[in-house]
Amino acid sequence: MTKLSVNINKIATLRNSRGGNIPDVLKAAVDIQNFGADGITVHPRPDERHIRYDDVINLKPLIRTEFNIEGYPNKRFLELVKKVKPNQVTLVPDPPDAITSNEGWDTVKHQTFLQDIIAELKEEGIRTSIFIDTNPENIINAVTTNTDRVELYTEPYARIFPEDPQKAIEPYVEAANLARKHGLQLNAGHDLNLENLKFFNQHIPFLAEVSIGHALISDALYYGLEETVALYKDQLVK
Repeated sequence: MTKLSVNINKIATLRNSRGGNIPDVLKAAVDIQNFGADGITVHPRPDERHIRYDDVINLKPLIRTEFNIEGYPNKRFLELVKKVKPNQVTLVPDPPDAITSNEGWDTVKHQTFLQDIIAELKEEGIRTSIFIDTNPENIINAVTTNTDRVELYTEPYARIFPEDPQKAIEPYVEAANLARKHGLQLNAGHDLNLENLKFFNQHIPFLAEVSIGHALISDALYYGLEETVALYKDQLVK
């Protein structure tokens, strides 16, 4: 069964909009795990507009499933993940002012940079994943970075899916098979939701993990957090 890692950034965004500690990000992470999620994902950004760096530190002792920290590997981010030592670090090429991750790494252009960062993280015993599109060249060159996994950027899939599911999934199946052929494990994330997740998972049966935040937290406004986690888990049954 594909693992579900819940990105809790949006819960932190809601808290930060008012000040104080409502909703409680730490309690939400514990609850989400108790409701059946396989992991917790956070993406601290330099301006700390949602997850704060001290949230990440405070979350570490509470995570009993899997802790995935996403982010651009600047000096401060690397210092944080070395201190926290999560199960996985997902490297994304976000500029500091990005609203959300909206592209994958150019693994040709940034090959040496990624090799150095990944080597640094592996010395700390941290599994690495890099955010990437379906371009075969980027996937093949991801192998040379020595990353353990790639996370497929699924916004293009989600955008095309309502009109033509088969057209939407084709490049992802090809990319997934190519990654697997070259020994990379596979994650996926961005705009996956209750409408498109099952189809994606069915067509990539060796998918290891999906990271879902915005859609899941939004659905929880209607269904409640416990029921929503269960609904998403149901989509991932092989």
